[in-house]
Amino acid sequence: MPDLGRRRLVWLGAAAALPGCGFHPLYARSSGLAGPALTEMGAVSVGIIPDRPGQLLRQALQERFEREGEGIARRYDLAVSFSIAGEGIGIQADTSTTRMRLIARAHWVLKAQDPTHTLLSSGDARTVDGYDAIDNQAFAFDLTNEAVQRRMAEAVADTITEQVAVYFSRRAMAG
Repeated sequence: MPDLGRRRLVWLGAAAALPGCGFHPLYARSSGLAGPALTEMGAVSVGIIPDRPGQLLRQALQERFEREGEGIARRYDLAVSFSIAGEGIGIQADTSTTRMRLIARAHWVLKAQDPTHTLLSSGDARTVDGYDAIDNQAFAFDLTNEAVQRRMAEAVADTITEQVAVYFSRRAMAG
């Protein structure tokens, strides 16, 4: 057990040294209160994203951006274009596919809700996933496809959330 105490001491020392090297928490202040990025993210309105995968992505983004709760006036619009493309990668001699690779791509644009809709930031997110194609099991195929699309939407939402949070954090530090 003495080794565990030393490890904790090393981790605490490293955590205490991080602010000195320029590290700042992205979502919170060292006091535990919401940081500027998290506060500003609560003011983002996520636009409609077409199709079922787009709905999954929009829901995931709304969950992440509304962490501070309702009641914050919306000052920003987030527009996202999202697509998932699939390709067979496990091709058998009879040309049947046994493995599918899905690639999700998103491009996002953050604009102010001012009269000129000022462009504030934009970026891209991408993720890759896959699943085994099962013959004669349409229901299982649909469930697997939906689960993969949900995972991909969550991963893309994480990336977009981080990119937008970095934008707000840098803006707060500059201003």
